[in-house]
Amino acid sequence: MPAQQGQQFVILFYVLIIAVFYFLMIRPQRVQQRKRREMLDGLKRGDRVVTIGGIHATISDIKDDVLSLDLAPNVRVKADRGAVSYVRSKGEE
Repeated sequence: MPAQQGQQFVILFYVLIIAVFYFLMIRPQRVQQRKRREMLDGLKRGDRVVTIGGIHATISDIKDDVLSLDLAPNVRVKADRGAVSYVRSKGEE
């Protein structure tokens, strides 16, 4: 009997470690990925964005996964949708 109780304890310990690992590492990462995907899918013309490289721009056109970004008057560049780090809020300058 004592050996069987020891095995049950080891199995319970491993299940507990896996559960803690899931709730501290995997689940938060999935939530963050879902929020980023929603942000990228919700991009629209006129949004003010910051790219991963730190460039502040306004979206002038979207075609599939390619964005046309206005950096300054008469300065337009193209970037992948995934290059957007975040959308700036209205009050942010």
